[in-house]
Amino acid sequence: MQHLLRVSLLFLFLCNSFKSHGQINNTAVGARAVSLGGAAVTLLDVWALSNNPAGIAALKQLELGAYAHNRFSLKELTTVGLLAVYPTQKYGTVGVDLQRFGGELYNEQRLGLGLAHQLGVVRLGLKADLLQVRVKEWGSRKVVALSVGVQSELVPGLTFGAHIFNLNQAKLAQFEDERVPTVMKIGLGFQAAAKVLLVVEAEKELEYPVAVKGGIEYRVLPSLGLRTGFNSGTRAGTAGVDVKFRQFQVAYALGTQHQLGLSNYLSVGYTLQKASQP
Repeated sequence: MQHLLRVSLLFLFLCNSFKSHGQINNTAVGARAVSLGGAAVTLLDVWALSNNPAGIAALKQLELGAYAHNRFSLKELTTVGLLAVYPTQKYGTVGVDLQRFGGELYNEQRLGLGLAHQLGVVRLGLKADLLQVRVKEWGSRKVVALSVGVQSELVPGLTFGAHIFNLNQAKLAQFEDERVPTVMKIGLGFQAAAKVLLVVEAEKELEYPVAVKGGIEYRVLPSLGLRTGFNSGTRAGTAGVDVKFRQFQVAYALGTQHQLGLSNYLSVGYTLQKASQP
């Protein structure tokens, strides 16, 4: 009976995937973003490459990231990914990410390339994602989705961010004009105190109502951070923790949805520190 329920849940998810396209609607990447309810449009970290590419313009060293996200204890609803971001003096900050979601029956894969520049107080980012959707027995389809993002510090401690994913409205299939979702996000980040960050974000997918997301981050110690958040779109609550040691940051996020259960998210970041000059 339990296996039947799990298969039924997967079937319902897959049916909905043709409408919402599973992971290719630009869900939050990185345990930090997830634990803040997905409100990541103003964050400055390696995960910004997927959440808002403008954010990688603030990075000063090579950074790498890896993550795994499992929904409702179903291996078919697992996402894994890798990211790399490298600041250059001539071309700005460049980044590449790889992502895979799904199982044997249905899966999605992504290869993304991003570029960001700091122009005064404004950060601008562009990204192109090669997306592949594959359904067993039905074959696969590849499209390219283009994205643009912007960030700016309005006043000290208050950051504005905006991001549009798939602004070219890439088409997946001729049948019923099936397209990759276009998602628009706008948000604010407020450094309320030295240890406290507040974030809020509104997200609008063209065919769905506006979702409001928000969260709070508290750094107990420089090496230890706690977070919690909410997402009105998924009706989910989130929480998380991260630990920093040397050049690594390990973060964990937990999401709960009252009808479907728990989801777990683990991410690991690595910063290559530049050698000190003699």
